[in-house]
Amino acid sequence: MCGRTSLPLLLASFSGEKTIFNFLSASLIGVILGFIFIQFGKAEEKEITYREGVTIVGLGWLVVTFLGSLPYVFACVLDPVSAFFESVSGFTTTGATTIAKINGLPSSILLWRSMTHWFGGIGIIVVFIALLPQVGRGTVHMFNAEVTGPTEERVLPRIKTTAVVLCKIYALFTLAAMLLLMMAGMDFFDSLTHSFSTIATGGFSNYDASIAQFKSPLVEAIITLFMIIAGGNFGLYYAASRKGLRVFWQDTEFKAYVSIIVAITTAIALNLYYNNYFDGTDSLRHSVFQVASIISTTGFVSNDFDVWAPFSKLCLVLLMFVGGCAGSTAGGIKVSRVVLLAKMAIAHLERTIHPSMVVDISMNGKTIPTRVIAGIARFFFLYIVIFALLSLLMASTGLTVIDSIGIIAATISSVGPALGVAGATCTYAEITPFGKIVVCLAMLLGRLELFTLLVLLRPEFWRATRHW
Repeated sequence: MCGRTSLPLLLASFSGEKTIFNFLSASLIGVILGFIFIQFGKAEEKEITYREGVTIVGLGWLVVTFLGSLPYVFACVLDPVSAFFESVSGFTTTGATTIAKINGLPSSILLWRSMTHWFGGIGIIVVFIALLPQVGRGTVHMFNAEVTGPTEERVLPRIKTTAVVLCKIYALFTLAAMLLLMMAGMDFFDSLTHSFSTIATGGFSNYDASIAQFKSPLVEAIITLFMIIAGGNFGLYYAASRKGLRVFWQDTEFKAYVSIIVAITTAIALNLYYNNYFDGTDSLRHSVFQVASIISTTGFVSNDFDVWAPFSKLCLVLLMFVGGCAGSTAGGIKVSRVVLLAKMAIAHLERTIHPSMVVDISMNGKTIPTRVIAGIARFFFLYIVIFALLSLLMASTGLTVIDSIGIIAATISSVGPALGVAGATCTYAEITPFGKIVVCLAMLLGRLELFTLLVLLRPEFWRATRHW
């Protein structure tokens, strides 16, 4: 926490902002808490077990998001519940905000918001593994609990090497986005914070109007490109650097990801054009931007899509559930799971017609093991059940059915902007404190892909008599 607040602290000191004391106080609390963990935490095993790995990730996210809320509280920007919401939204790269007026906030607070995105995007635990000199073989459990996707495939055999490679690729994309945005006319601070939010697929902006503030097709084009990149598999980018660009066209998930973007962009652009919302160029411009923003779960806004035609809005809502590729910074169910679920349905239809037929489900030319298929089915069922339960809880706060469903769809998938009361040009400021807690739960469950957080609620998980 102390290290992460150093940049906002330096900015506050350089700019003469009063928030310097707020960040100093937050850093001090982080140092004290870390000292307590070091003093009283005792490791009985040399290696991290499965239970310890999951616990570190699950509880680690809760501790970090709590500490991340302190600058907002100390600076009197938000009340404690809203500050915790803002921190969870930042670290989970959701991008939903409870700040009613972003314009005019201290630069140090704006930098802190974007930094929570950047660290949350690559994953706090992955950064932890990459930076520590000695982490042990047991960190495989931490890595698998943190990195999203239906399988446990890694870029390289060693966990630490994999984490370092992912961090380097992540930093390189961030630097490239920042430089291009500066060339497009953004100042240094805006290009830095927006590159953090873009590569992390977060969506926090320094302005109430989000990307629409800049009124620049070039800025939108650059951000669109990097949103699509950030929604792809980072491991695939490493493979492409070693084997060439052909790996993209050999990867089933990436081809499906690009195909979905092209198909939905075309459908929405035609819908907007023939319903006289924009001319042909602007229809394509806003369509491709919002499709990239939603499928990558970034949540940037170039236009108020809440007033678009119902068909276009429904397409965007469906994209919220799909999300980006496995191994990306995006949320959602993930394209690979959607592809495999579709193949499972087709295989079941074939077996219905031909009961004796043996149908293998494959991806990238490899047969998917039965345990992975079963795991995807369990994940999808649990995803829908939790989505329904959280929507009911939101409806109990007095919101309409559409508002409740839209908010949970947008936050469990880490998108941010929803429809209606929390739409493209609105914030979550008016949501009740209980509703904000429910949304925080949705964001954490979505970021940790359900099981990592839910398993902590099982009593047998905490029984010391069993070696995990």
